[in-house]
This record gives sequence, structure tokens and C-alpha cells, in this order.
Amino acid sequence: MSITLTRTPLPSTAPLRRSAAVRIAWLGGSVVVLALLCIASIALGVRAVGLDDILAGLAGNARTVEEAAVVARMPRTVLAILVGAALAIAGATMQAVTRNPLADPGILGVSGGAALAVVVGITLFGVSAPYPMMGFAIAGAAAAAVFVYAVGSLGRGGATPLKLALAGAAASAAFMSLVSALMLPRVDLMETFRFWQVGGVGGATWDRIAAVLPVLLLGAVVCLLTARGMNSLALGDDVATGLGEHVARTRLVSSAGAVILCGAAVAVAGPIAFVGLVVPHLCRLLVGTDHRWLLPFAALVGAALLVASDVVGRVVARPEEIQVGIVTAFIGAPFFIWIVRRQKVREL
Repeated sequence: MSITLTRTPLPSTAPLRRSAAVRIAWLGGSVVVLALLCIASIALGVRAVGLDDILAGLAGNARTVEEAAVVARMPRTVLAILVGAALAIAGATMQAVTRNPLADPGILGVSGGAALAVVVGITLFGVSAPYPMMGFAIAGAAAAAVFVYAVGSLGRGGATPLKLALAGAAASAAFMSLVSALMLPRVDLMETFRFWQVGGVGGATWDRIAAVLPVLLLGAVVCLLTARGMNSLALGDDVATGLGEHVARTRLVSSAGAVILCGAAVAVAGPIAFVGLVVPHLCRLLVGTDHRWLLPFAALVGAALLVASDVVGRVVARPEEIQVGIVTAFIGAPFFIWIVRRQKVREL
């Protein structure tokens, strides 16, 4: 006896249509929340700072310890925005392409594949420059996505949500074991990359942000340009084909955009899980399932979630800090269990 999840089309989770006024209101509200969280991210940490210090730090002054703290927190706040938005868009895209409500770069093993490729590049090929590192990460993410989908497609029923999730979990465990095996002999790198392996934005610099920004923009643009096609895919391949959609091309291009986003995010911040799972489901409840609205809204909410997680990690463990990947796991793991339990289960 085995338990499998029946494939439930994503449009059933929320009405497709929302009025433009409601969508604009939610978008505006999310912008305000993100702005407030950015202020909190700059103001809160091991050392609290005042408004004068924030204004001076934003102006580039670092004459006092408080002003220097503000200057140091700005790049990590910007990186949290970029990585959170990238992972949220990638998660929403993967859920649309696979019609799998459990799809997420971390759950499907895509982040793990990117992390393994980065470590291989560093330890075996001496890669250290940002663009080669992102190239390795994107290649690893793509290879992992193909592998997990192929394994999850085996057997009766094809690529069901549960089979993909199980294949992704097994692949992620294998990838992380290989990462540890490669890193353990490299004592010189362990101290630096043990935090990266958990996932965090504490090592952000303006140079790293400048390097990753064009790649993230490329991935986001690719996903946004295929948003209309994702709406057709959600209706099923046969219906999408009947509507004139080139299903294979749309699925391939959308997946490429998600892989680029995931790979670049992992290269710069490590494998951060569950953002791509939690955010799209929440956003569908608020703005509906039209991906032309869902993807931009998911980017804002994903950015807000990662910034908030970074702030929480810095505040609750003063004077130390908890890596943002651990905080998102605390949020996402119960949500993942809830998603699994609410799906229709049948026994074979």
C-alpha cells in the first residue's frame, strides 16, 4: 500500500479573478510593509540606532559606531530584498510549470543542486569570481531540476506532487551530503561556508549585489514574459494547446527563468528554503491566480518575508544572530505540512 497525492490544479486554490482595485491595494500595501521592514532592518540588530544615525548612515557617513552599523546593514537589506523576490518568483513559476502545489526550489532539490555545483566549483576548480560561481550554480540548479523531474516521473501516474516532493527531498539530502564531504577536508573554507550552507545574507557587499543584480533581473524578466503562458498551463496541457499555447516552449522558457533565479540566489546567499513555497500560496489568496499579477506581488511579499526573517534572526539571538535560512525553515516547515495535509489523498 502506498500513499500518493492526486494532482490538484493550482487555480482551485483561489479565484482567478480579482478586481484591479483590490490588486492595486494589496500591491500598495505590500510596498508600504516592505519599506517599513527595510527601516527596521537598518535600525535593529546587535546595536540599536536612532533616526539621526539612520539618516547619517544613508548619506554615507560612518563617523560613529551607530552610523557605521547603518552603513553595514544597508547591503544585507538590499540583498535580502533581491534574494527573497527571486526565490518567490522562482517558486511561483515552478508551481505553475509543474502544476504542483508543493513545488519549491528547496523542496524539489534545485537549491541543493545549485549549492553542490558552487562547492564543486570552489573546491575542485578554484572558482572565486562572482560570475563563474553563478554559472556553476545555474548549471547545477538546471541539472538538479531535470534529474528530480525525471525520477519523479517514473512509475504509474507520472510526476505527481508527492513523487516530486519525495524525489526532491532525497536528492537534496544526497546533494547536502556531497557538499559536506567536499567541504570537510577544506578547513580553510569551512568557517566561511558553514554559514553560507545554511543560507544567509550577512556577508552581503555592494560588489556582490552589483554582480548578481543583472542575472536576477534576467531571470525575473524571463518569468514575467511567460506569465500569460503560465495561466494557460494551469488549465492543463490539452486546454492550453487548444488555446494556441506552445506548451513545451512555455514550460521550457519559464523553467529556465526559475532556474536562473534560483541559481543566482543560491550563489550569493546560500540555499534558503521555503520562501518559494509559502509566498505563492499566500499571494494567490490575496490577488488571485493570474500570474501577470501574482509574480510581481510574490516578488514584493518574498522580499518582505526574507527581510523580516533577517531582522528576527538578528533580534532574538542578541548579541549573536540566527541565519535567515533557519528562520525561514521554522516558518515554512509547518506550512509545508499543512499543504500536504490539505491535499486529497488516496490509497492505491
